[in-house]
Amino acid sequence: MKLNHINLTVNDVIATRRFLEKYFGLRSREGAKENPGFDMLADDNDMVITLIKGRNGTEVEYPYTFHIGFIQPSEEAVNQINQRLKEDGYEVDTPQRLHGSWTFYFKCPGGFTIEVLA
Repeated sequence: MKLNHINLTVNDVIATRRFLEKYFGLRSREGAKENPGFDMLADDNDMVITLIKGRNGTEVEYPYTFHIGFIQPSEEAVNQINQRLKEDGYEVDTPQRLHGSWTFYFKCPGGFTIEVLA
């Protein structure tokens, strides 16, 4: 079985798209223009994340434990992403050893939490 897609409701589709492209290498569809209401991104395995703007200007609020994870090839790669995020002004904790991984969590512009781990 192969996971095909995940739909995420977000506060800002364009900011979330740009963020996921910049820090995690997700790709938008060939020739796709930015759309404030809907977008699709794919990873290296062609799994799709769809981004949909919350209705009626409602602020998106995910449950406390909800998150998506981006596994990295090494602890150094986790450290590099962490440092880039800090340098770009994001509030991120220093990576630490949790559940057998070198990891950190933070809230991204879309309103959901991301885990970066190795």
